Amino acid sequence: MNEAAREVDLDKLKGYAKHVFGMMSGATTSAMIYIGDRLGLFAAMAELGPVSSMELAEAKDLDERWVREWLYQQGAAGIVDVSDDEIFSLSPEAVAVLVNEDHPAFGAGTFAQLPAMISQLEHLPEIFATGRGVTYDSLGADGALALERGSAPWFKTFLLPVILPKIGLVERLEAGAKVADIGCGGGALTVLLAEAFPNSEFHGYDISNHALDRANHNVAAAGIMNATFHDAAVDPLPPSGDFDFIMAFDCLHDMADPRGVSKSIREAIADDGVWLITDIKARDTFAENVEKNPMAALMYGFSMLACLASATSEPDGEALGTLGFTRAVAEEIASEAGFSQFEEMNFRHPTNTFYVVQP
Repeated sequence: MNEAAREVDLDKLKGYAKHVFGMMSGATTSAMIYIGDRLGLFAAMAELGPVSSMELAEAKDLDERWVREWLYQQGAAGIVDVSDDEIFSLSPEAVAVLVNEDHPAFGAGTFAQLPAMISQLEHLPEIFATGRGVTYDSLGADGALALERGSAPWFKTFLLPVILPKIGLVERLEAGAKVADIGCGGGALTVLLAEAFPNSEFHGYDISNHALDRANHNVAAAGIMNATFHDAAVDPLPPSGDFDFIMAFDCLHDMADPRGVSKSIREAIADDGVWLITDIKARDTFAENVEKNPMAALMYGFSMLACLASATSEPDGEALGTLGFTRAVAEEIASEAGFSQFEEMNFRHPTNTFYVVQP
């Protein structure tokens, strides 16, 4: 044992141990948020208003003792409100975050990823040893659905009314444009735009079989004919030079070869086309990320469970990870691909940044 290990400050030890074990509280609370979402407990509370544990259990046909323990945990964590006589309720803010899937602050979809992401822990020892990650399909069908639920509210509330008008694409889409959605996932964005702009032609590309299954289900459910989904591994973006608008939402940092994909986008896009990149706000150094991003620890953790794992799932992957797609990296990759115009847009999104790129 070295000298530093022997000289333990007992006061610091107490504080450090409290800090470390406090992290377990966040993990268990996240697990219980997942359960509340999956069992419809939050939705029932929003509908019923203030309830006792018995009333909530009866409404959902569940065991009262287990519902009560769940309510105690969520109350202790400050997720639900609790009165002195143990009546439980959700604040309007809690309803927005945990129940209302049309609200931009909705986040329960993110917690729906939890079981699939935690299962990745089984892969991590081997990944650490080999450096070779796994694709998003390792998260299974539930993982694809959770990713869709996590992103769809933002698409609904910001993309159509705010972003597309800002970058001047509405008239072009109304008249009839050819559009590609790169890394389309479950197709929520593609279907949303196809419904809004029936004169335009939409193509979604992804390599996740689970996500493409969700996308094909969603387009069939919507009953639209102007959206098609492609397995990019066998049916990649064509070098046609006629796409008017190409989107890449929160996916380039996940890719093993974002440079190759960017070159394919340049070959596919028209000379007057627009490429909209949305990705996680990232700074140039670890110190800047920690200083300016209160969720830095969460994002580095997500990276190992999903983003970096995907970005290293092929030999010699770029390995950007969740916080690796900085503005400098984005501009460099776009320039290498043959784009000459690069502009960062400020839409005041809490976690994402936006780049408008043109030939």
